[in-house]
Amino acid sequence: MRRRSPATLAALAAALLASGCASGLFTQPSPPPPKPVINRQAASSEALAEDFAVMQKLLAAQPPQQLQIVGSAEEAFQTTPTPSRKLRLALVLATPDQAGSDLPRAQQMLQELSADPQPTLLPGERSLITLELKQIGDYLTLQQENRNLQADAARAGQLATLKHRLDGVNQENEKLKRQLGEAQAKLAAIANIEKSLNERKPGRPK
Repeated sequence: MRRRSPATLAALAAALLASGCASGLFTQPSPPPPKPVINRQAASSEALAEDFAVMQKLLAAQPPQQLQIVGSAEEAFQTTPTPSRKLRLALVLATPDQAGSDLPRAQQMLQELSADPQPTLLPGERSLITLELKQIGDYLTLQQENRNLQADAARAGQLATLKHRLDGVNQENEKLKRQLGEAQAKLAAIANIEKSLNERKPGRPK
């Protein structure tokens, strides 16, 4: 075989290199696409809007439909127990004046979410948790105060009833005392009459 000159070999190498560049053999891999930027404020507003829509629907529904809404929120949370679904279930349970309301459980769930160290909830959701916990606490406090007032009223009613009965017993005692006094007076009068008659009988030694 005829030996090629260094110049020929250099030309061949340059040709191969050019060919490789043209075919993409020596090109650098393209960088990965940038991660999408999540607008947390918009996402938070959307999540809260969905939560409020569920609560409005709950308040407008009849008791059977209310129980269905509560059941759907419960099922969704049990199927996929994400913080957002837990929050929605807690909000549903915390909605007053509806058939499936359960304020103590809602309060417990919200406290668990508030104490979660993982920042999985959106800022708006965390603000809503803080507000809802305060409202539930105030509502439960008012309920307890109302129960205490009702208990006090019941005791006051019982005392009033007892006092009325005692007054009636005292009045009856006074009546019996008067009747007894009248009866004793009549007996004394009868005894005096009999004594007087006995003293006036003929043949009685004076």
